[in-house]
Amino acid sequence: MRISDVIRRKGDDVVTIRPFATVGDLLALLEQYRIGAVVVSNDDGETVAGIVSERDVVRHLHTDGPGVVTKPVAAIMSVAVHTCEPGDDLETLARQMTELRIRHVPVVVDGRLRAIVSIGDIVKHRIDELQAERDHLVGYIQQ
Repeated sequence: MRISDVIRRKGDDVVTIRPFATVGDLLALLEQYRIGAVVVSNDDGETVAGIVSERDVVRHLHTDGPGVVTKPVAAIMSVAVHTCEPGDDLETLARQMTELRIRHVPVVVDGRLRAIVSIGDIVKHRIDELQAERDHLVGYIQQ
């Protein structure tokens, strides 16, 4: 299985934010789209400048206090972003995400942002795959 299989099912929409937007703006996006991370982009989603997640907000809320909501996203985002490509192996990515303790990975092609996958997307894909295999086996046995 490839990353492209997950993208085909879930879609390639990616929510992005500019680095100078405030953490308050970020929180509004997280709530609006019911997501856990947003890709930070300087050019409306063409390239990845960073990623910022709920975890980043919580960590900075703890150290900086409530004033963090007025800070720019650039102040709390992660700039070392682990990315993947559509042709990458799904199981390898799942293992890397678990080992690195990351939940969201942008998908890039030739340096351009194309999608994002979460650990939840990968788990859902695998569950759907197992259910299809089960249904196929049950159908085979009942024939």
